[in-house]
Amino acid sequence: MQEHQNPSSSTGRPLVLVTGASTGIGLELARVFADNGFDLILTAEGDELAAAEASLAGNGAEVRTVRADLSTYDGVERLWSAVAADGRPLDAVALNAGIGVNGDFTRDIPLEDDLQLIAVNVNAVVHLAKRVLPGMVERGAGRVLITSSVAATMPGPYYATYAASKAFLQSFAQAIRFELKDTGVTVTALQPGPTETDFFERAGMEDTKVAEADKDDPAEVARDGFEALMAGKDHVIAGSGKNKAQVAGAKLLPEKARAGLHAAQTRPGADERS
Repeated sequence: MQEHQNPSSSTGRPLVLVTGASTGIGLELARVFADNGFDLILTAEGDELAAAEASLAGNGAEVRTVRADLSTYDGVERLWSAVAADGRPLDAVALNAGIGVNGDFTRDIPLEDDLQLIAVNVNAVVHLAKRVLPGMVERGAGRVLITSSVAATMPGPYYATYAASKAFLQSFAQAIRFELKDTGVTVTALQPGPTETDFFERAGMEDTKVAEADKDDPAEVARDGFEALMAGKDHVIAGSGKNKAQVAGAKLLPEKARAGLHAAQTRPGADERS
């Protein structure tokens, strides 16, 4: 883990922790938080973190970066130790880091890839929520944004563990929101649809129909998430209207039909079958 902190002292601005902040929706979330008066603690594992920090310079925000591997218990604990050592309470947290894997579950995806996905998408979120929330409850204030997905609303063949992880996060966010309803702390689930990020390349999904289709702007998704968080909403289906239509339509279909529709978008080899 590597850390860097601007030399400026505490600014008196509210502070947010954003995970998965080096690219995509996470970087845009960091940008919208900074534009709305927050100081930032950003974390990611990749080398893009320094570039993300540089891109956020000059807007008046104090930016601290912590490079950490959230797929491991020790990596999450080292991140939390770095946050706690700062001595400033977190006013908001965006638990956004996530990865995907694509292919036939029994033939294409190594076990270690599925387990790493569960570690990042599920374990790290629960782990950080367990560390973050007690302090917020004690202060009687705080906001938590958890990046779920429209994929949470239906089975996801060919990225089965990814869709299942997002279903877990959707349920988890709503459950702890209920538990915290009288504490002054809110939890909001952010549900993007397909978004123009490097997710599809990293997940090995370049040859799927969903990867080839039009996608949402991550900046728009981030704005939707930030506005819902600040309004204290329980969830937001972010991006274009097609995402809301997809979620609404899925509720009307039996599980098998939902799985079939989803599979048509995520099955590898879209070019060969088109």
